[in-house]
Amino acid sequence: MTESATNLNQLRCISTEELKDKLLQLTQGRDTEPLNKKVWFYKKELEPIFEELNRRNPFPAAEDQARIIPGVWIPIWSTIPFQDSLPGRLREQSYQIFHNDGYYANIARYAPGGQHSFLQKFAGFLLAYDFMILQKFAVQNGQWAIQNVGIEQAFRLRGIPLDTHRAENWFSAAVQSRLQPASEKSESSKVPQLSRLSPNSVKKIFLATPYFEHLYIDSHFRLVKTQREAKQRPSHTIALRVR
Repeated sequence: MTESATNLNQLRCISTEELKDKLLQLTQGRDTEPLNKKVWFYKKELEPIFEELNRRNPFPAAEDQARIIPGVWIPIWSTIPFQDSLPGRLREQSYQIFHNDGYYANIARYAPGGQHSFLQKFAGFLLAYDFMILQKFAVQNGQWAIQNVGIEQAFRLRGIPLDTHRAENWFSAAVQSRLQPASEKSESSKVPQLSRLSPNSVKKIFLATPYFEHLYIDSHFRLVKTQREAKQRPSHTIALRVR
């Protein structure tokens, strides 16, 4: 029996909750590692666990997944490349939010140098950069369909955390502005102009059509596979529900 087959048999003897805990333990404190190191770590250590949990997915149908996904989730480990295009992302203030109205947001706060002990003394007076990718989600032909709607950005005082309530309120306000009559809002189909990101980076984020699949999902835990272009390497994310 090969080593891989032995490992597979061992994983199949472990309960689902223990497998989820194992993933959390293996990835604890590792989300700040360089992307290439995280990709290597996924292939070497995490992929067999992802595959085993995928085999046990309690909600394999996208229609069922869409019914339980609304809420606020924190991505605790991910190989998505664009989210760290800017320095200083605060992991504890990064969210994936799904609403029952079919809107979805990736939100993150960036505070470069925020962990520096000297700067922490002045955190209440410094600015943070809050970034949101606003999207729509639906299930079409049994698969998730994600459409980019817009990008929002804001500068706010770093001393006031972007907690789940503030992130939700910002998300809801952005959705409401999109629902206004066309005569009352600016054109949203154009690529946004963001001073903090290069034009090529914005185009890659905004114009790509994301591929989105839940390898595993339950009420509190998600393993997500995403891909922005057919030729691009798939990304993997572990997310936990916080609300």
